Amino acid sequence: MKKRVAVVGATGIAGQQFLVALQDHPWFEVALLAASERSAGKSYAEAIRDPKTGARRWWCEEEPPQSMLPLPVHEASSLDLGGIDLVFTAVESGPARELEPVYAKTTPVVSTASAFRQEADVPLLIPGINMDHIAQIDTQKKNRDWQGYIVTQPNCTTIGLAITLRPLFDQFGLRKVIMTSMQGLSGAGRSPGVIGMDTIDNVIPFIAGEEEKVEKEGHKIFGRFEDGAIVPATFLVSATCTRVPVLEGHTEALLVSMDTPCSVEDVRAAMVGFGKEFIELGLPSSPQHMIIVHDDPFRPQPRLDRDAEDGMATSVGRLREDQTLENAVKYLLVSHNTKMGAAKGAVLTAEYLYQKGYV
Repeated sequence: MKKRVAVVGATGIAGQQFLVALQDHPWFEVALLAASERSAGKSYAEAIRDPKTGARRWWCEEEPPQSMLPLPVHEASSLDLGGIDLVFTAVESGPARELEPVYAKTTPVVSTASAFRQEADVPLLIPGINMDHIAQIDTQKKNRDWQGYIVTQPNCTTIGLAITLRPLFDQFGLRKVIMTSMQGLSGAGRSPGVIGMDTIDNVIPFIAGEEEKVEKEGHKIFGRFEDGAIVPATFLVSATCTRVPVLEGHTEALLVSMDTPCSVEDVRAAMVGFGKEFIELGLPSSPQHMIIVHDDPFRPQPRLDRDAEDGMATSVGRLREDQTLENAVKYLLVSHNTKMGAAKGAVLTAEYLYQKGYV
């Protein structure tokens, strides 16, 4: 029997991406939708229609799942989670801070919000990267006297970065990471201040809060789990984050200095072979390769590579030696910010939790 899941924030962009990722899922069934008071009491089909113009407010490339259109939308602040096995939350940080602890008292929560990412007992998980951190769940439940728990997903910019750094961290150790991102517009959602006239023929050189998230989240993700807590990693991270006129996909240019000597070929081999143990779990949303390394110097490109393995693989190219730092390489990556970097990545995390008995 499938696990019954709720999607909170179902009418927003991230919530819509969850519904697409969960359509016809072999393990999970969407049984409950929730949103703000404005949408509550309507069917989902009604909630994503403008009441004045009839225009459909649906932003995914895929069509809305037909089976979910008749479902009623409930108010997020007064949910009855009886019979629900798992909650996916796709709301802003402010509402998440209020809502997620209420849900977690009884039910597991997998969140894309930033509200609890840096809480000491809340796992910050990337599929295949630091899944041993799920042991924090037991600490969290004990600390907070909850039957459920909160698991968070990192910022979408951090995810592609951390996936490519993990094999280097494991095999060579990391000393310093310098990253410049060129981020797709979809990462801003429908936020004001990122309108068409801002971005066409332009690069926006600042994304509020983004660089701080990238620099901070990696230390927790790569930290050691000891005695019920995470001991943060200590390598240096310097990030510059920009917005570019690309619809989907985050491109990042990296300079990485490592603790031990390694050649470009050593780094390539580490990336190509990475993640086999996780992939062999056979989770429904898993890619077949965590990292795809290109030899063509004109790859990766967002338009060509963001959809690799349905947006769940991270593509790397222009891997080369750097002479300015010791034991250093440079490369570019492309990751899909609204698939592995958002809803579908969160669903993959939930699949792992289910397989390990946490759902």
